[in-house]
Amino acid sequence: MPLQDHMQLISTDDHLIEHPLLWSERLPSKYVERGPRIIEKVMNEGNPPAQVWQWEDRIYPYIGLNAVAGKKPEEFGAEPVRYDDMLPGCYDPAARIADMDIDGVQAALCFPSFPRFAGTVFLQGEDKDLALLCVQAWNDYVLDVWCPTAPDRYIPMTIMPLWDPELCIAEIERTVGRGSRAISFPENPVPLGLPSFHTDHWDRFFSACEEYEQVLCTHFGTSGKPPITAPEAPMAVMIALFGCNSMYATADLLFSPVFHRHPRLKFALSEGGVGWVPYMLERIDETWERHRFYQNVNQTVRPSELFRAHIYGCFISDQHGIDNRHKIGIDNITWECDYPHSDSNWPNSRKVVAEQMANVPDEDVHKIVELNARTLFRFERTA
Repeated sequence: MPLQDHMQLISTDDHLIEHPLLWSERLPSKYVERGPRIIEKVMNEGNPPAQVWQWEDRIYPYIGLNAVAGKKPEEFGAEPVRYDDMLPGCYDPAARIADMDIDGVQAALCFPSFPRFAGTVFLQGEDKDLALLCVQAWNDYVLDVWCPTAPDRYIPMTIMPLWDPELCIAEIERTVGRGSRAISFPENPVPLGLPSFHTDHWDRFFSACEEYEQVLCTHFGTSGKPPITAPEAPMAVMIALFGCNSMYATADLLFSPVFHRHPRLKFALSEGGVGWVPYMLERIDETWERHRFYQNVNQTVRPSELFRAHIYGCFISDQHGIDNRHKIGIDNITWECDYPHSDSNWPNSRKVVAEQMANVPDEDVHKIVELNARTLFRFERTA
């Protein structure tokens, strides 16, 4: 079996469900009633009350977006309405470690749930002072509670007050000394009403990310614009196409000035898969060869070169990507578990990875499942 015992699985995309007291225990008392808190509310007549998030005057009904770990596919579809409906590992960091041990996973990078994967829910805040405090409270919880539960098992990641790049820089400076290695960032800011990668709006923020070696993790769907073909199309269409969000982000970034202005910046395409990368890079390079002379794009550096210097992909199950790993770039591929979401193979991740890697040399396997992630996130292995 190619997945040797000394190879540790590192998931570059897991998710945590926020503890019900995360904000109420961290916000100043005058903001507690307006900040995010769990309330009991009847959502459907005839059903018992559900636990939902309330923030300012808005209700967010899904406390555990897709938190279905431990359930059979036949049971998918009904989102948890109470914390009792999900495994404690969804919201308890110690219980999560136990679930990781069952799954054979050594370490994980965990995205938010209620704030959405890049913290974009806080863009909706009417009171931006409160919204900033909410961002900081999430980061404090991750850096002071979640990750310290097992510092060699959790890769610290933060979210940003995206409405103000200067506040983002201040938040990086506030958190980087406490271990932050990554920032969850939208795959495309434009659908959120924010300036694009083709402007200079983010330059100072990107420079801060370079200076403090913060990887920008762009989870698919963080733009708030899921890929769907028609109002009548089943959700299966959206799920099947979600990797297209990562394809859009790749083309957008490679034809933007971002990497030319920021030569040390790293982006990770979270949950986008990797099997599409060889075709996409071929297509982007061909477009660059034919069309760069009359467009406002860099004339000297091939986009595929930028990809291999700056962009990393990750996959859950992607046999095509594994088989074409060298066309992607063996150093640009990482693995993910996606616990507790429905695409996860928990509690059989190690078994599934071993099966997928059956014909892959040990050196390549070790890079994909562990070493690339350790290098990217500066997450050293302990004894």
